[in-house]
Amino acid sequence: MIDLLFPKICQGCETVLHQAEEVLCIFCQSQLAVIAHHRSGDPRMKMLFYGRLRLHYATALLRFEKKGITQALLHRLKYKGQQQIGGYFGKWLGSELAGSKEYAKIDLVVPVPLHPRKKRKRGYNQVDRFGSQIASALGAAYCPRLLKRRGQKRTQVFRSRSSRIMDESTFQLNTADTLSGKHVLLVDDLITTGMTAELCGRTIWQLKPASLSLATIAIAS
Repeated sequence: MIDLLFPKICQGCETVLHQAEEVLCIFCQSQLAVIAHHRSGDPRMKMLFYGRLRLHYATALLRFEKKGITQALLHRLKYKGQQQIGGYFGKWLGSELAGSKEYAKIDLVVPVPLHPRKKRKRGYNQVDRFGSQIASALGAAYCPRLLKRRGQKRTQVFRSRSSRIMDESTFQLNTADTLSGKHVLLVDDLITTGMTAELCGRTIWQLKPASLSLATIAIAS
């Protein structure tokens, strides 16, 4: 009855979803530019951070394209309160990583934090459901408060790298506990230049984990 009164709609094209569909209809799902570096061992995302951040593994599920469906979905996730989009991609990627020997032994998952002012205004961190679903699939701890963010920055999307330089103190730790022996997975929604992930990763390395990996919904390439 609820579905009849309030039918679930596709977050891509806004058509009514069939019973077996979740978040996206089959057509919109087929339009996604899936790159999934973890499937083939493609090193391109990891190479983006060469000489900047030491990563064990790195993967993105989708390729971000301006005016494409991925951009529309991330906009809905980030600004329109459609948190189920993050959960949808977290379940998808999490199930694939759980079947991968490279990622199956992740100990904890850490999301890139949102500035408290933005979180109060938006009401949520758009990475939370993505990260928590991945952690659940991997049987790993989800640690949304390991990092905290300081300073108010303008949106990073589509700005040149030279205009996106952030201070090393932008991200700080909420704990002094060591991560010795732990494999940490840092998660974000979108990688453009990689500056945000780089600074988060450097901060995590202060806790001396055994290894650090990175996973995102999409990468702009």
